[in-house]
Amino acid sequence: MAYLIKGAHVYNPDNLGVQDVLVVNDKIAAVGKDLTVVLPELETVEASGKILTPGFIDQHIHVTGGGGEGGPRSRTPEIVLSELISCGTTSLVGVSGTDSVTRSLPNLLAKVQALTDEGVTAWMYTSNYSYPPTTLTGSVKNDLLMVHEVLGVKIALGDHRSSFPTTQNVLDLLTQIRVGGMIAGKIGVLHIHLGNVPGAFEMFEEIVNRGFPIRHIRPTHCARDKYVFGKALEFAKRGGRIDITTGGSCCFESPADAVEAAWDAGIEPSIMTMSSDGHGSVPRFNEKGEMVGLGIGGVACNLRDLKKLIARGHAVEKVLPLLTRNVARGLEMKGKGEVAVGNSADMCLFDENWELQDVYSKGVLMMKDNELLQKGTFEY
Repeated sequence: MAYLIKGAHVYNPDNLGVQDVLVVNDKIAAVGKDLTVVLPELETVEASGKILTPGFIDQHIHVTGGGGEGGPRSRTPEIVLSELISCGTTSLVGVSGTDSVTRSLPNLLAKVQALTDEGVTAWMYTSNYSYPPTTLTGSVKNDLLMVHEVLGVKIALGDHRSSFPTTQNVLDLLTQIRVGGMIAGKIGVLHIHLGNVPGAFEMFEEIVNRGFPIRHIRPTHCARDKYVFGKALEFAKRGGRIDITTGGSCCFESPADAVEAAWDAGIEPSIMTMSSDGHGSVPRFNEKGEMVGLGIGGVACNLRDLKKLIARGHAVEKVLPLLTRNVARGLEMKGKGEVAVGNSADMCLFDENWELQDVYSKGVLMMKDNELLQKGTFEY
């Protein structure tokens, strides 16, 4: 299989201008101007006037469904492949959530493996909201070493549904993650669902002050309320990576506003990311803590907020890394997040109005002219 995509305006995510991109099998083989290629059965794709970007990476999706706070009928459904492709997501990290009973880790592992077989690339975090962590193999270190798909551990802090570990508990867990990652050749991260109960960032500050590397601490939902957002900015100014959730609750009018506020505060753009919280439940509680409503988080919100930031005049090469390079580098996803020779051929093609037209994942054309060519196993 070989494609020569000709004449697209390429953001790799840096602005490369008009370029040709050669794809051979599942890899990008060449990027350059006016490429001349002779290969058997080469297909030429005329992309003049189109914009080519890396495929998007969503590092927080409840692929097996979230929810459960309102009983069995409130469990949200599993994601299907077409939802991902329709919004340009070609790589993802699956997470578990509140329900650690009916949403098991083996089920999560099987789902990310299934999505990878169906055409995207999927990883996962072990555990869920709870402390001590739930694991596949009996220990965090073993999960990181023995399970290729495991990039780190998820926990919830400062949430009424979470455990409330001590600072020493969190430091002990981080140490297991760091050592397990070193042995496995992975970065190893603690992916933290933040609630709005104060205390999580104070923990992180103490842990970093005691000498633990900040790069393993990865808070998400950083714009869920004003207090959390302010503490997240302080954390980022120390070099910590922060993630803005594009679905679910946000203390700004939109998550794009939160991104702009962080940039305005002087946060280094390369340490910021966005993720959808897709297929997580979106519960609504009254002042007594009783749930009064429930919704489902979508996955197209990443693309929505990316387009919103571009429409507001922000440079494309500043916005795109929030869903591409920054995520890949932060999680050490080799071969992902950039249109570069040797990398996975994960690409999106947009028209001049940033309407998504074509999606390639691992070299396979998954969507063409906004029509899905590939769907999940049970979608046909």
